[in-house]
Amino acid sequence: MARRVCLLPKSPFTAPNKSQNIISVPVSFSLCTDSAAGQTHQPQIEDQTENHNPTSLTNLQDQQRHEQVRKLRVLLQQGRSETARRLIKSLFLPNSPFSSPSDLYTLFSLSAPSMKPTFSDMLLAACSESKMPTEAVELYGLMRKTGTRPCLASLNAMLESLVTSKQFGKTLELFSEIFESGQGIRPDRFTYGKAVQASVKMGDLERAGQLVNSMKMKRMSLGVFVYNVLLGGLCKENKMRDAQKMFDEMIEGKTAPNLVTYNTLIDGFCKVGELEKAFELRERMKDENVAANIVTYNTMLSGLCRAKRMDDAKKILEEMEAYGFAPDGFTYSILFDGQFKCGDSEGSLALFEEATRKGVKLNRYTWSILLNGLCKQGNVEKLEEVLKKFMETGFVPDIVIYNTIVNSYCRRCDMNRAILAVEQMEIHGLRPNCITLNTLIDKFCETRDMDTAEEWVKKMAEKGVCPNLETYNTLINGYGQMRVFDKCFQILEEMENKGIKPNVVSYGSLINGLCKDGRLLEAEIALRDMISRGISPNAQIYNMLIGGSCTVGNLKDAFRFFDEMASTGITPTLITYNSLIHGLCKKGRVMEAEDYFSQITSSGYSPDVITYNSLISGYSDIRNTHKCLELYETMKNLGIKPTIYTYHPLISGCSREDMALADKLFSEMLQMGLVPDRAVYNALIHGYAEQGDTQKALSLHSEMVNQKINVDKMTYNSLILGHFKQGKISEVKGLVDDMKAQGLAPKADTYNLLVKGHCELKDFSGAYFWYREMFENGFLLNVSTCNELTDGLEKEGRLREARIVCSEMSVKGMNDCRSIEDVVSVAKV
Repeated sequence: MARRVCLLPKSPFTAPNKSQNIISVPVSFSLCTDSAAGQTHQPQIEDQTENHNPTSLTNLQDQQRHEQVRKLRVLLQQGRSETARRLIKSLFLPNSPFSSPSDLYTLFSLSAPSMKPTFSDMLLAACSESKMPTEAVELYGLMRKTGTRPCLASLNAMLESLVTSKQFGKTLELFSEIFESGQGIRPDRFTYGKAVQASVKMGDLERAGQLVNSMKMKRMSLGVFVYNVLLGGLCKENKMRDAQKMFDEMIEGKTAPNLVTYNTLIDGFCKVGELEKAFELRERMKDENVAANIVTYNTMLSGLCRAKRMDDAKKILEEMEAYGFAPDGFTYSILFDGQFKCGDSEGSLALFEEATRKGVKLNRYTWSILLNGLCKQGNVEKLEEVLKKFMETGFVPDIVIYNTIVNSYCRRCDMNRAILAVEQMEIHGLRPNCITLNTLIDKFCETRDMDTAEEWVKKMAEKGVCPNLETYNTLINGYGQMRVFDKCFQILEEMENKGIKPNVVSYGSLINGLCKDGRLLEAEIALRDMISRGISPNAQIYNMLIGGSCTVGNLKDAFRFFDEMASTGITPTLITYNSLIHGLCKKGRVMEAEDYFSQITSSGYSPDVITYNSLISGYSDIRNTHKCLELYETMKNLGIKPTIYTYHPLISGCSREDMALADKLFSEMLQMGLVPDRAVYNALIHGYAEQGDTQKALSLHSEMVNQKINVDKMTYNSLILGHFKQGKISEVKGLVDDMKAQGLAPKADTYNLLVKGHCELKDFSGAYFWYREMFENGFLLNVSTCNELTDGLEKEGRLREARIVCSEMSVKGMNDCRSIEDVVSVAKV
């Protein structure tokens, strides 16, 4: 039967569309009587090609339909269900006299109403089994209209067919209609399983949870299938804490996990970097005698390679082979990728030779991993060498391979050779596609050569390639990075005029640029515009707005976007929570930040290094060093590796209180392979300077210079402070001269430090010297230092200099400094 949807049965008076040879059947050839069931009829066939009679053809088709219905009725009466089922499925073929299953159902219902319930269940199941979900749903609707109630088995078959054909929304719609609207049909575990599966596939974990709760209320065990589906959904969302709880519940409920359960969880933990959890599950599999398969091993290899743990990956590979699993092409693609992540292109090439030697068949995907890896490392020469080897084995480069080569040259910023590769493609008869040319355009945008990028957009049309959505998105992103927002809006308008609808990426690039430029009002206008055009913002869009608002300290708007995000059903991500925590910590609102820290875990996410860095920085700012260290130890215990940004606030905070502890942290940082940067050195130098340990401070300064870390004004200010602390006035000018030689012209903070330092050492001549240079360079003293200088000059009887300072400060609007009258009155006394 042709897969057509026809709600009305075929009329016996419908004229045929084409003239056909007519088969004349004697009237005595009964089609609808039971007595004729076992007889063999051989109707005479008369060739009437010269007399095309539409009525005769219609009568024949009608007779054929009735004959098939009669056969089905007889088979069901005789209890020959399997034969009837095969016959039904044959009537779904293109040459069937029935236009649709509904057509067959209608005719059978008229012919044998007493057998309609049995037949309808068989027909609905056959439709579903034949992968005809649309026709099955249509038939179900017709059955309901005619008062026929399908059995649970046939309904389950229909739901399974819908899930298989990825019609998840329709699955849930029918589930609610049939089982939640009081029709009296009780769903079983299989029914619920299909509904849960549809919910998870749609990403609606909340709906899946409601269905599971309904099962539990009915004291229905979930079964391993439902648990596996739920675990798959949670792992896909990286909600590994919730997945672990679900697994624990499964064990407690005596539902035995199977291979799918373990593979799902292992994959989930590997993807979030919790490899030890994955290894624990693998050991549990062994204890429970659940045999691993090649998917298990490939999943673990993928996690290890992603984490650059190639030695551990080698052990898993050995175990895999010991259990009789030969590495396949996918295994090698994982290993290639792992070696490249470790920067070991030679290791990948050695693996390639090994695979070739073992006769492992590598497909284009595996080859592309190898070629892309060489591309990312900029090793184009080796890439071309490998490609040559491939071609010697009969491999013919296609457009994907050439695109890889073009991409490789673009990554190296060798645009001339990238363009040459495009020309070679054309010489070999391959026409560049959007991917090829978008790669070039993207690189020109990245290097801010927007004129050349625009030229290549024009060349696309010349080469017969239409710019696509990605092309325009690349241009918007390029102009957005350059803060040329008028051009971004112009491109959006051009897209509309050409019938290319902008998507969330188009607006995302624009909003991201506006947020980074601090233009939050315009960013929100862009958000409202995209919503008005029917483009739904995603979590990333709201994260940009929340992050941008937090960066400029506007927490009110950040929380407004957060609330709007939740009200539109968009689930906050870890980035959302991290942005809010960072914003709160910057404002010193660490207790509120802790509340959102708790929400991370309750939402099924795991705090990461960024979360902890923000909290440590927040507590450091309010001088709670004890809490900083507590958080530092917690993150290490959880296996979260600190970054250089973890140590900035830690060392800075400890440098104010305990240099021994700051030194210890510095040593730990070095042991972790982290390279100290200027912020770390400045914190240590400042700490030692405050203690007056100029020798240690200068030693660290020399270390900075030797490691080619550029010093800044903060470095010199700290060194100057240290020398004042030790009373080494004579060496201060040398530091200032060195600072100037480095191109770091002193500004107000340095000059204030110089004047104040000399004042505290009662060297008011030196203080006045730096004041004169400061004033001549356009900088002013702060009020307290100004008063300290004038007081000192007065006490030394240098009233003229004191009057000059007061006069100059007054002229510049520094009215809080001592007035000239005060100085004169002192002189009179």
